[in-house]
Amino acid sequence: MTAATLSPAARIDSLLRTQQTVWMSTAAADGTPHLVPIWFSWDGDRLFVASKPHARKVRNLRDNPRLMIALGEPDEDFDVGLVEAVAELPDRTTAALLPPDHLAKYARQMRQTGIDPAEYAETYSQPILIRPTRFLPWHGRSVPASALADRAPAPAVLQRAVDRLLAPLGLRRALGASPA
Repeated sequence: MTAATLSPAARIDSLLRTQQTVWMSTAAADGTPHLVPIWFSWDGDRLFVASKPHARKVRNLRDNPRLMIALGEPDEDFDVGLVEAVAELPDRTTAALLPPDHLAKYARQMRQTGIDPAEYAETYSQPILIRPTRFLPWHGRSVPASALADRAPAPAVLQRAVDRLLAPLGLRRALGASPA
């Protein structure tokens, strides 16, 4: 392969900058696992998550602040990243800590669910600040697009749409790749 590959941290950083949702795993005091999809913002250092204050994930994090995040697309090459992390539950509210672009990132989903920014901040008033401690790339036998330093990965939904169009012709081409 001629392209340089990214470090695990850089590869997962790239995924965090493009994903809409990640999966967060916490554990209850008795060890019972809890896994939920979450909306998040990533500033290159930590993830911001807004939660209902009495949600199970918040109760779990009060007992044990360690968690794991999974993100990416487990399609043909399992282009997935795993992040071990530690959470902080600040005393300040979501409204006080909300990153500027967070509401814009989820504007479409908020409209679809009928929630406005004020109601979102009030309902999901408990901020969770997540600081990664370890980045673990996960993929199949090929080198996934997120590992390549010389091209940005195509959004997974766009890649799948192109694949569906090309499949009847017996073709598959990664977005951004030069045709053979």
